[in-house]
Amino acid sequence: MRAPLLGVALCLALAQTPAEAAGKQVRLAYVEWADAVVATNILKLALEEKGYEVKAIPLAAAAMWQAVATGDADASVAAWLPVTQGAYYEKLKNRLELIGPNVTGAKIGWAVPATSPLNSIEDLKTKAAEVDGKVIGIDPGAGVMKTSEAAIKAYGLPVKLLDGSDATMTSALKDAIRRKQDVVVTAWTPHWMFARYQLKYLADPKQVFGGEESVNTLARKGLKEDMPEVYGILQKFKLGIKDEEAVMAENEEKGAKPAETAAKWIAANRATVDGWLK
Repeated sequence: MRAPLLGVALCLALAQTPAEAAGKQVRLAYVEWADAVVATNILKLALEEKGYEVKAIPLAAAAMWQAVATGDADASVAAWLPVTQGAYYEKLKNRLELIGPNVTGAKIGWAVPATSPLNSIEDLKTKAAEVDGKVIGIDPGAGVMKTSEAAIKAYGLPVKLLDGSDATMTSALKDAIRRKQDVVVTAWTPHWMFARYQLKYLADPKQVFGGEESVNTLARKGLKEDMPEVYGILQKFKLGIKDEEAVMAENEEKGAKPAETAAKWIAANRATVDGWLK
């Protein structure tokens, strides 16, 4: 009986869902950063309006790019370029399609409370003690962390970069502001912390963190041919920084659910979403 059982198991493993069989399932890969959560949930609901079954797949940044390159994911709207995730793009650009920016005016760097006497990264050469010689970071594989390590070397700073997560970084920021203490955190725009707190970026005269960033849409090879309607929606999908930061801030409220805040944004921006879906 073993052979028939194996045959049944194999059939089950290869069986497609009705949505997959009809070419109506879309797999969106994303990094669990606040901005990517917002964008992915909004796009997910928009695609579902057109009858697609959408699966949102949270991954580390490297795995997100790899999933699109291998076709394990159809698309992603969470690709930061040219600096933050530029290394992934250079490695995989021939195996996926870069559709283009869905958010412009993005930025990465180090941020401090607006009241901080620190104004430039160079100030930390002599004032590192004011922040306990620390820069509070996020997950070690993130692009902003790699660039932060480069900044420490480029400026010759007597500081240590602490890794953690988006949550631990923002918790440290919140605590420092509550205690009216100074702190330096790895930062990027869009991020909800800029909607909630009065912050400023430290000047980067050496331009280690680069200039303006954009958040981009990626697609697997062949998506344009396989799912032209989805591809067309991805081409039109655009968000503003202020919109994203407002929804991100809502998601930080107790009991908030990203799917619900995304639905609320869609309801308030119906004309924009209808433009994507035409």
